[in-house]
Amino acid sequence: MEQNGKPAGVATGLVAETERLVLREFTAADAPFVLRLLNEPSFVHNIGDRGVRTAEEAVRYLNDGPIASYAKHGHGLYLVALKPGLQPIGMCGLLKRDKIRDVDLGYAFLPEFWSNGYARESAASVLAIARRLRLTAVAAFVSPGNAPSIRLLDKLGFAPAGETKLEPAAAPVFVYRLQLRSLPGKPHGRAQGG
Repeated sequence: MEQNGKPAGVATGLVAETERLVLREFTAADAPFVLRLLNEPSFVHNIGDRGVRTAEEAVRYLNDGPIASYAKHGHGLYLVALKPGLQPIGMCGLLKRDKIRDVDLGYAFLPEFWSNGYARESAASVLAIARRLRLTAVAAFVSPGNAPSIRLLDKLGFAPAGETKLEPAAAPVFVYRLQLRSLPGKPHGRAQGG
């Protein structure tokens, strides 16, 4: 049954929908899910420890991160939910970091939902959003040992663009870049730096 043109149970803040998934803006009510996801050993190992240990800290993370980004940039990380019951399984979206030129693609999923194509499906939807926003390129950062993420970025058309440190004390990460459209005077499809 539909309500206001949306399937029943789909919250406002819907940003994308695929055959199997719904991507929507986070709300403070998603704090329990975020608390679990951010403390998964795979998240801490591959992305980093965000220091979120309580529901209150998860609400703060959401308010200061994704929710603030929607207001400031018009995009951010989105909750990825599995149809038909809209069970939260991960997050995927666009991040704008202060010291990084390009917007970057970020994603994380609970381990029990890996190897089902959900990351690729949600990332493809997010890249469609990036195109609608008329972004010229999207970056992605991946830990050197995270082979599944490297394969995903390759399947999505990203190309290696070097290494960087996202924080001074952090380990180096690989940089990948996807050219979305040509810059004036620049050939299409080639990375324009890193």
